[in-house]
Amino acid sequence: MKLNLTLLTSLCTALLLSLLAGRHWIAFDHWFTGDLQSLIVMELRGPRACAGALVGLCLGMSGAAMQGYLRNPLADPGLFGVSSSAALGAVISLFFGYAVQASLLPLFALAGAAAGMAALALLAGRSGSLILFTLAGVILASLTGSFTSLLISLAPTPFASSEIVTWLMGALVDRSWDDVRLAVLPALLGMATLLRAAPALDALTLGEPAAQSLGVDMARLQWLIVLGVGLTVGASVALAGIIGFVGLMVPHMVRPLVDDRPSALLIPSALAGAILVVLADSLVRLLPSVSELRLGIAMSSLGAPFFFALLFRMRRELA
Repeated sequence: MKLNLTLLTSLCTALLLSLLAGRHWIAFDHWFTGDLQSLIVMELRGPRACAGALVGLCLGMSGAAMQGYLRNPLADPGLFGVSSSAALGAVISLFFGYAVQASLLPLFALAGAAAGMAALALLAGRSGSLILFTLAGVILASLTGSFTSLLISLAPTPFASSEIVTWLMGALVDRSWDDVRLAVLPALLGMATLLRAAPALDALTLGEPAAQSLGVDMARLQWLIVLGVGLTVGASVALAGIIGFVGLMVPHMVRPLVDDRPSALLIPSALAGAILVVLADSLVRLLPSVSELRLGIAMSSLGAPFFFALLFRMRRELA
């Protein structure tokens, strides 16, 4: 509880910093004056900061849940193929021009995530097998990734192709309160579903046979994970595009501060993920570049070295 309160306080501080930060710093006494500066804070930076926090909450918790379910510290939400399915849905809306209406792109992304969840459940079957489930996720990610590449190559205009590639890089630029409202409900439902699976994840640390002897229904647990990860990752992709490595990095940062139970990691990972994304988004706005660095690229620049360092550490431990 103390850790959660500390992280929550840090998140509030990061959100305040996000409202202040930018090419032009806007002091607190200008936030409610009704002039142009207050409009920038309330209509541009406000929804952007909330969107970043929501994306971080979703990716942090889904990453912790996946690592607990697969009992693999290298597991990431992108492994299930749900994020690439959501991205494919958004790319379809850009390809056919439906994204001209702002609300349709996130709706297509959520529909893609839902289709990905259904396909994943169909491929994995009802056995609840972790191996079969992981292989199904790899197949789905490969399939949706190839369809996305096909649509980019067949884009009707260079502008459409550029829009697709730019969106896939991931960013929180120009997000509105409507975008945040659209993603809040699936995000909250997904996180609630993952929290419901927490006791079963604790039992799973003893192994599948032991978990089943304790009354864990593996098929039901698989459905909870598919639904929870699908809703959270779908909401994240609908809001910001593909933001990688958050779900991989955050649980490792938080794990030394909690006990070994996967359930104890879910909420701290969500809060730490929100802090990481909000601070990273503030940083990309402050970098002295001609055009703003995409958030997805910034997170990959942080995540790739972290991933390699984690691999080397695991290699030394195994040796």
